[in-house]
Amino acid sequence: MREPWIVGVSGASGTPYARAVITALLDAGESVDLVVSRAARLTLLDETGATIRDAHWKDDVAAWLGRDLGDLAYWPAGDLAAGPSSGSYPARGMAVVPASTAACAGIAIGLSKDLLQRAAEVSLKERRRTVVVPRETPVTRSHLEHLIALHDAGAVVLPASPGFYGAGADATARQLVDFIAGKVLDSLGVEHTLMRRWNGRLGER
Repeated sequence: MREPWIVGVSGASGTPYARAVITALLDAGESVDLVVSRAARLTLLDETGATIRDAHWKDDVAAWLGRDLGDLAYWPAGDLAAGPSSGSYPARGMAVVPASTAACAGIAIGLSKDLLQRAAEVSLKERRRTVVVPRETPVTRSHLEHLIALHDAGAVVLPASPGFYGAGADATARQLVDFIAGKVLDSLGVEHTLMRRWNGRLGER
């Protein structure tokens, strides 16, 4: 039985994080179900020039990722009857990357205003691995309260705060993005080689 990881891309800045996570999951031989919110399409267009159209998703997603899609399925964000909207749909878990404050709030209170929020709520209620990657900074009290609610519901709250010990102060943007993607895959329990792990010895690269 196909048992994918669901990746939800919300409207926060940081779409390269999503691309890195999706690519790494596919490289690891995992199945992926992709949900891109309406707001995320605007951010994706602004940050990368990529367009995601429901009717042409195969070509558009392949162009965005720059690779073969492998075992990747796509669900329109407005399709609340889609597979991931139900707990009976087989899935291993979900990563919301990047996670906007609006998405965090909607998931935390069970708003289910679109498929991304509903799929994340399902992942939490079914006690599946769920990783939420907030990127916005600074944060307000309400943002923190929603993140606490997500933590208490069983999610891993993994802010997009890359470490520099893997590549040093001259780390490239790609290395910093891969660091966060690696932490996401660690939380999902998927093996990868995206980052250098700390070994307790200073100055080694």
